[in-house]
Amino acid sequence: MKLPEEFSEKMKYLLKEEYPDYIACYKEPRYYGLRVNTNKISVEEFKKICPFEIQPIPWIENGFYYDGEVVVPSRNPYYFAGLYYLQEPSAMTPANRLPVKPGERVLDVCAAPGGKATELGARLHDSGVLIANDVSSSRAKGLLKNLEVFGIGNMLVLSEEPGRLEEYFTEYFDKILIDAPCSGEGMFRKDKKMVKAWEEHGPEYFSNIQKSILLQAARMLKPGGLMLYSTCTFDVRENEQVIEHLIKTCPEFRIEEMESYNGFCQGVPELTESRNTELEKTVRIFPHRMQGEGHYLALIRKGGQADNAQTGKCGREGKCRPENAGQTRTEIKKSSRLPDELQHFLKTVTKVFDEQRIVQQGERVYYMPEGIFNIRGLRFLRSGLLMGELKKKRFEPSQALAMYLKKGEYKYCIDLTAEDERVTRYLKGETLIVDDIVPDEASGWYLVCVNGYPLGWGKLAGGTLKNKYLPGWRMNA
Repeated sequence: MKLPEEFSEKMKYLLKEEYPDYIACYKEPRYYGLRVNTNKISVEEFKKICPFEIQPIPWIENGFYYDGEVVVPSRNPYYFAGLYYLQEPSAMTPANRLPVKPGERVLDVCAAPGGKATELGARLHDSGVLIANDVSSSRAKGLLKNLEVFGIGNMLVLSEEPGRLEEYFTEYFDKILIDAPCSGEGMFRKDKKMVKAWEEHGPEYFSNIQKSILLQAARMLKPGGLMLYSTCTFDVRENEQVIEHLIKTCPEFRIEEMESYNGFCQGVPELTESRNTELEKTVRIFPHRMQGEGHYLALIRKGGQADNAQTGKCGREGKCRPENAGQTRTEIKKSSRLPDELQHFLKTVTKVFDEQRIVQQGERVYYMPEGIFNIRGLRFLRSGLLMGELKKKRFEPSQALAMYLKKGEYKYCIDLTAEDERVTRYLKGETLIVDDIVPDEASGWYLVCVNGYPLGWGKLAGGTLKNKYLPGWRMNA
């Protein structure tokens, strides 16, 4: 593979005697990875049921290598059940090293296609809120799908410039992840097309964009909060110099140590203007040192005392929001009584839903995260969990609700084994005969599962299951 001369000279200077090892790794095969959705299944349980060979990724506790030349995990029913996400091993690191806890408010600024957002959402365990944003509305649609497949309900999916978010969420978030747009040097080995893209838009082009996004995100972080900045590039102008710019501009920020791994390399402050040795705490990942592609990470804390998670800046319990929220955000109006057809459906659900968080907007019904207000003026694809739609005096549950529930949380289930050919037929949108599983007189909405893990809905009548699996999600023939 022919690399640009300017890039090669830079890497020689950066790596010195390690440069030949770096070049040699271009002849090695790429690494394929999957990350287990611990919101749906434990790592130990997944290892028991995984139908293909996997090997642990040593620095990611729920990450595994698989042989992408032999198996196609994206066609396995467990993939459709949201038990794992396919992701390049090094790309798992940013969300893994941001210590998200249940109940927190978390922002993923540049979230599409969702590899990092799905992990952040899984770590929240259906509490707090995840706001996942991507400026591209088309990419944000893919982000939304991946979050719904993962069963994430406590979310807002937005498609805005980060600067617009700042107007609404000043000092709102406990944790922020910025996987910034970059020149992609760390992906040259994985995808040769990245070289051409680099020649069109190199590090200088992205550096100013990264600085702007980082400063905007910094103003949305609570005092005491943590922010993780990452790129998949090697250039100091996109990495250490961007962090240096933040600290110069906002001196209340400091660089934090993150959980180490013996393949990580420290940052290179000697290539910055300030030569701030604190930059050594940032992390570089090189493909000749680890079984993964190139990455850079910096964990940063905002100084000052963090506000109480329940009171926030406004100081009013249960309504934590930015100081300027009264001008830009309006509380959702909740009806005093849920529609009869929705109440009837909820009687078949054993999972407890807080009725005060159930909101009807037209025909659609949503379950909102705690303490979230309707955001007027922002472009959003989803606010909370789409529970379903009210149509002609009946309630039709959504695909997102199916993925949000667990088998024991809905009264009527059809549980198929992974080996049952009806699983594949269901995922392709076909009608199923299930009279061997349910009584002939059974009817109504059934949650279709594979070995106990929900896939979607079906409408049962006379032993025949009419397929309600979402058409846009169906398995190709």
